Order: sequence, then C-alpha cells, then structure tokens
Amino acid sequence: MAGKIRYRHRVTAASWSSEEKQYTVEVTREDTGEQLRFTTGFLWMCQGYYDHDKPFQPRWEGMDEFRGQVVHPQHWPEDLDYSGKRVVVIGSGATAATLVPAIAADAKHVTMLQRSPTFFISRPKVAELAATLRALEIPDEWTHEIMRRASFVQGEEIHRMSKEQPDALRAFLIDSMRPLLPEGFDIDKHFNPTYRPWQQRLAAVPEGDLFTALREGNASVVTDTIERFTPTGIRLASGEELEADIVVTATGFDLSVFGNVAFTVDGAPVDFTQQVTYRGLMITGVPNMAYVFGYFRASWTLRADLVSQFVCRLLAKMDDQGTPVVVPQLRPEDADMPLLDWSDPENFNPGYVMRSQHRMYKRGDREPWTHHKEYAEERTLLPTADLDDGLVYS
Repeated sequence: MAGKIRYRHRVTAASWSSEEKQYTVEVTREDTGEQLRFTTGFLWMCQGYYDHDKPFQPRWEGMDEFRGQVVHPQHWPEDLDYSGKRVVVIGSGATAATLVPAIAADAKHVTMLQRSPTFFISRPKVAELAATLRALEIPDEWTHEIMRRASFVQGEEIHRMSKEQPDALRAFLIDSMRPLLPEGFDIDKHFNPTYRPWQQRLAAVPEGDLFTALREGNASVVTDTIERFTPTGIRLASGEELEADIVVTATGFDLSVFGNVAFTVDGAPVDFTQQVTYRGLMITGVPNMAYVFGYFRASWTLRADLVSQFVCRLLAKMDDQGTPVVVPQLRPEDADMPLLDWSDPENFNPGYVMRSQHRMYKRGDREPWTHHKEYAEERTLLPTADLDDGLVYS
C-alpha cells in the first residue's frame, strides 16, 4: 500500500568515481538479502550518529554466573516480562530516566544503579504558554512561532549560565529537584554531578515521573561501582548486594561514522580519522557529499533545517556555474593547522563521545573547519557562509 514501509534497506558502501562524476551506492534489502545498486551525483547522509547494531555493553566479572536475564535497551526483547520482578537498571542517562518510571508500576522494585550522577530537570508534557495561547485562540502558526522563539531563548539562557554562572545553574537545577524527591533523599550523592551543567546533557523528566516513582517507593537510586555480578544480583564496591531478576544495562552507545558505510574515492578507501570537517556538514577529500548533524544542546531539527538550506544554496551555485563537483579542501594558510579531536572535552564530554573520539573525523582551530557551534551563532552564520571559502569546484 502506498505510504507504508514494506521492508528496510541498509547502505553498505558508497564509491565515488571522478571519471563518471557520481557515486555508486551499494544497498542490502534486509528482509531478503537482495543486493541493490543506485547511482547519484550528490550524496546526502542523514543517518545520525548512533551505532544501532552494537550498543556499548561493558563486561563485568561474574556476568555468566547471573541466573537472571541481562538486557540492553537497544536490543529490548518484545516478550520481556518484568511484572513482579526485581529490576536493576545500570545507568543514569536519558534511557535509564525514561525506563525506570515506565516499568516501576509493574515491577516489584526498580533500582537505578549509577556510577556517577546526572543533572535532571522536570518538564511538563504540555507547555503552559502554548495552552494559554490556544485558549486565547491565537492562530496556530503564531503559536508555533512564539513557542519556537521561547524555546530558543530558554535554551540559550541555560547555555549562557552553564558557561558564565555554572555554580548558579547547578544550584538552580538541584533546588528544582529537591521538592520533588522523598524527604531525606541524599541529593548531593545521587543527583549532583562532578561535571558542570551542560558539559553533558541535561536529562528531561516528563512531569517529574522519575521523582514520582522514587517518592512512591517503587524505585530507588544507588550510586556506587560494580565489583561483580553474582548468581542472584550485583555486588557493589561498598559490599552491598543488589538482588535482581532482570538487569538492564542502560550503559549507552558508541558513535558510528556515517552509518559505518564503507566510502571509497576513485577506488581508495576513505580514512575519516585523517579528514577534517567543513562547517560540520561536509568532509575534506570527499566530493559531493554532505551530512546532517544536529545540536547537542538544542533540537536536532534546528540544525537539519540550516544544513538543508546550505546544501540547497550549494547545489544552486554548482548548477549556475556549471561545476558538477565540489569538495572541501584545506587552504594554503591551513597547512600548519592543528588537527583536533572531534569533540572538545571542555565543551562536551559524555562517555559515548570520549570513548569514540578515535573513530571520528577531525576539526580545525579556525573557520571553516570547526563544528559543534550553538544555534544562536549558526542561525546567522550558515545562511551567509561564503560558498567559495574552503570549497573547490570542478
């Protein structure tokens, strides 16, 4: 039927030919294994950055002795029955914060076991401002734009405080959580991270549901490190043992470079670890390829819009001047430019980023070889970016 996805495809390889001025893209149909081939003059990668096939799964001593079930959220069994079970969720990020309240009502008890805390912030499911505007019968398009701008301003203010007033923002976040938690809850131990706010993501808690589960006694938080698994649970470094029927390893994911697609240019494999980003949307030495990468601290789609506008400008320029090929290339003045890791730890340093730096492309210390800017800057920078600076046409 039209509009319904019947099967999935996986891109496995993309080969650029300078002679033909096009890519040949190898695709596998996942339900039958059928091999397909497509050609295109310009390749636009919109695959995200998670490795969906191989989640980050640490191995702890004694895991093979555990008589219960170990599950990773990326490979969640559809028939998993946790009703009346003791569940330990290892992790404290967005997945754990979402999962714990979702299963707490049916499980016997859920324990969120974290090595280190995360900043959480409670958010209503329905924005009060949006409800007010609708009650006043404001036109939908106006409401959308007002809410969009309000979201920008709020996000920019939190980011500004994280850089200029991190202690004040820390106090605000902790004070916001305090009245939502059970009386006597050790908030400094369990919800006061060592990193500054926004050096890692703030985890939003819809309607404070995680805190509700803690107040009602259906869930608890333990901050400790794992010594080993036992047949009946997990023994911690403190000597405490958590009994468990199910252990969920919400330990995160690793990054993948362009969906792990094997790129070649004129028969030579592309080593992305030796290439440099161009404005966070193209790669040196790789012709006619753009990619979408969103913001860490704002909606992904905000940057997707900006990248789309940039690529459309670029394609129009190529058409206008009759040059079918474009490739980012370091300029003579960039010959001595230091090649920096994909992410600056002082800016953003969660585990999945730090442990994947070695497989990612590089960045420079000057324009146009930087990325990971904030929307407040890029919303004026990208629409006016010079399409000749760092790009070579032929």
